[in-house]
Amino acid sequence: MRGVVAIGALLALGACGVKTDLKPIAGQTLPVAPYGRAESLTSAELLKPPIQTAPERSVELRKRSEERTDDPFDLPPEG
Repeated sequence: MRGVVAIGALLALGACGVKTDLKPIAGQTLPVAPYGRAESLTSAELLKPPIQTAPERSVELRKRSEERTDDPFDLPPEG
């Protein structure tokens, strides 16, 4: 029983943490500003993923079934 309580306490302590803005290590600076931008990016801007990592979905629903076109690269296996 004590082991279960100890594991639960460790998990609870591991889950809590202080959420503050990230800062560079002492003596280090943030990366230089991208070309065409006057000021450097903030840590929050650097952590934001670019749009290419999660593009918007383009779903085009088909209204009726259509014949597939011939695919010259859809070849049977050799052997």
